[in-house]
Amino acid sequence: MHADTTSQTPATVEVSVVAPAHNEEENIEPLVREIEAALLPTGCVFEAIIVDDGSTDGTRDRVRMLMPGRPWLRCIAMQHTPPGKGNGQSAAFHAGFRAARGELIAVLDADLQNDPAEIPAMIALLRESEAGLVQGDRSHARRDNAVRRIGSVIGRAFRRGLLGDTIRDTGCSLRVMRRELALRLPLEFRGMHRFIPITAIHLGYSVKELRVTHRPRKAGTTKYGLGIVQRALPGLRDLFAVRWMRSRRRPVNSTEVTP
Repeated sequence: MHADTTSQTPATVEVSVVAPAHNEEENIEPLVREIEAALLPTGCVFEAIIVDDGSTDGTRDRVRMLMPGRPWLRCIAMQHTPPGKGNGQSAAFHAGFRAARGELIAVLDADLQNDPAEIPAMIALLRESEAGLVQGDRSHARRDNAVRRIGSVIGRAFRRGLLGDTIRDTGCSLRVMRRELALRLPLEFRGMHRFIPITAIHLGYSVKELRVTHRPRKAGTTKYGLGIVQRALPGLRDLFAVRWMRSRRRPVNSTEVTP
C-alpha cells in the first residue's frame, strides 16, 4: 500500500524529481516507491517526473499504472525519437526541466544506481550553503575496472586543463539545483548533461559536492556499452565545444526602465 498524497498538491511545488528513462520498465516501480519513501516523510511538496525517452518496452505503461493515488507522479514522453532509440539524456533533461514546477529540481538516473534517499540531504546542503547546485560524488564507492579508472583520470585531467573543472564525479546524475539554473543549461545539445556542474560554475553559480552511494544495476541493461576510445573522442570534442561556448557567453541580465 502507498499513501494517498492528494492533499499535497498546492500550486507551489518545492521539489521536482526528474528521471530520464529508456527501456527501464523493471526499475520504474521500485524507483517511484523509493522517491515516495524519501520525500513523503519530509513534508515538502514534491513531484516526480519520469521522462520516457523513446522506450520500446513497457516503461510508459508502468508509470501510468502507478499514477492512481499519486497525483505527484507525472510522465513526459519525448517525441521524434529515432526508431528503437531515445534522444539521449541531455534532451530528456531539457524536456523534464521545462515540465518541472518545482523551485528546486533534483535529477537522477532511472536505473536505481542512484539512491533517492540521498535527495533530502542534498536539498539541505543546497539551502544551507546557498549554492546553485549540489553534485553527487560516487568516486569513493565505485568499483570500476582498471580501464575505466584510467579513462576517468585522463578525462578529469582534460576537463581541469581545458575548462578549469575540478568536480570529482561529473558522471554522477544525482544532483539538486535551483530551477533558474536548470532552465539556463544548454541541454538541447547532445552530451551537455556531462557538463552540468562546470556550466553552472561558468554561469556564476556556486557548486557543492556531497558524497553519495553507488548501487549496482539490478534490472535492465546499461545504455553506455561503448569502449573507452569510442567514449573519449566524442567527449574531447564536447570539451572544446563547451570551452568555445564559455568564451562566447555574454551577460543577459536586464532591467526595465520606467518614467
